[in-house]
Amino acid sequence: MELTSGQQFDVLTYEQVQRLDCVMNDVVPINGRGNFPTLEIKLKDVVAVVRSQLESYGVLVRGLRLNGGAGNHVLQNSSFNDLDLIFCVDLSNSRNFEKVRSAVLESLLDFLPKGVKKISSCSLKEAYVHKMVKVTSDGDRWSLISLSNSKGRNVELKFVDVMRRQFEFSVDSFQIILDSLLQFYECHPPHMGMSENFYPTVICESVYGDFKEALYHLSKKLIATRNPEEIRGGGLLKYCNLLVRKYRPARVDEIRNLERYMCSRFFIDFPDLCQQQKKLESYLANHFVGDDQMKYDYLRTLSSVVDKSTVCLMSHERRQTLHMIQEMAYQCFYQDHQKFMAKQHPCDNASHHHIFFSNSPMYFSPPSYQPLNCNHNCYNTYCHCGWMTCA
Repeated sequence: MELTSGQQFDVLTYEQVQRLDCVMNDVVPINGRGNFPTLEIKLKDVVAVVRSQLESYGVLVRGLRLNGGAGNHVLQNSSFNDLDLIFCVDLSNSRNFEKVRSAVLESLLDFLPKGVKKISSCSLKEAYVHKMVKVTSDGDRWSLISLSNSKGRNVELKFVDVMRRQFEFSVDSFQIILDSLLQFYECHPPHMGMSENFYPTVICESVYGDFKEALYHLSKKLIATRNPEEIRGGGLLKYCNLLVRKYRPARVDEIRNLERYMCSRFFIDFPDLCQQQKKLESYLANHFVGDDQMKYDYLRTLSSVVDKSTVCLMSHERRQTLHMIQEMAYQCFYQDHQKFMAKQHPCDNASHHHIFFSNSPMYFSPPSYQPLNCNHNCYNTYCHCGWMTCA
């Protein structure tokens, strides 16, 4: 690969390659629903098996990359909860989407425990796939298949032909090119480990543009982006996630305009209240597994940003959205409160009718929470083959 296209590439150090090797060799459980057994997988094995299956279907893999929180962990030794693998493939032929789907499901058969009888592709999808997404619009051609983990550490396999926007913020723009490491695994037996004098050269790219600037933002927990109007949903939900995890704006003087852009784009892409709620519930389920207190903090942060930075809605629409977010926040707090009281008084079955909010001088009765009944055509729809399509 040519490295003359600017300052967006860098070479990993030995310590970073070591962390990458640990990520690729770490055993990740893929939890099956119901009575389906848990699959114990390693990322390097998933990559090898899926690539082999794709090539058997005639789908050439042009390159492989590690993205997201695991990539940030490699660079900065930080905690992470997402494992994102990018397969660069040709999806110009619509049939290749189904080939990708079949290749992934058939690859799961290789990880079934010994003695388990062969399972159909339909059953494998129902048992182990958290979500399937197919995007074929506005110049984008890519798909995502997410494999379930009960603790939220889903293994996300993204198959990309064309993706106009590959990042939301500079801190999630890093993509570690895996090809040299995978060649190292193929050419050297397992007992030949790495050393400071013997390890593969691994390249990392920041699709944000300036690698050093993006790495500085990551190390200092700073929020920065470019052209937020290009981000699907405006990056609003991810922005509030960063805020609640103690990230701060890199340019305080620009953040109000940035927030307005993000809010405007979010409500353009999700104009209906039902769509907003569905998108928010999906985001919470994917990013805050089992942490009701963090969900509550997140929803309060989101409510604050929407309240002060939304300029594109009519007053009653804005009130409806804020009410929906606050109802969800109250529900999360109530659930967290109930769990706490159950631990404190495990034998007390009496219901607790009031909740104390630490930032409020008064008690609140738990709000009634009823899901919205949607009669509209929501943004995400499912086709007969199980893909979630984005139009």
